[in-house]
Amino acid sequence: VTAHRNMNLLALGLSVLFLLGYVVYHFTTPETIYGDANFNGVLEEAERIAVAGTRPWYLALLASHVVLAAVILPFILYTFIKAITEQFAAHKRLARWVWPLWFYVALTGPICYLMLRPYYG
Repeated sequence: VTAHRNMNLLALGLSVLFLLGYVVYHFTTPETIYGDANFNGVLEEAERIAVAGTRPWYLALLASHVVLAAVILPFILYTFIKAITEQFAAHKRLARWVWPLWFYVALTGPICYLMLRPYYG
């Protein structure tokens, strides 16, 4: 139980740090466009054709990641509150579906980053 609590506190703390850094980064840097190989901020026709097979997959993955990340956040906090207030039955019931969704968000974020990485100028 102690290790479980400590690992979850670490995960939540690192998630908060990441989210703060992510928000600051995206407020202070220009948008990166998937497929913009010449880094001019415009997806030109030749670039669009070059990524036609992967761009829809990237956008679908990104959309699911962003929407689910926004939706799951309050549930993560609620699940955490249930644990720290020692309402373990409710915590366990919530965590059964919150954790897999959080894990999906945690996996799809780096995948989206790695897919977009070649287009950072």
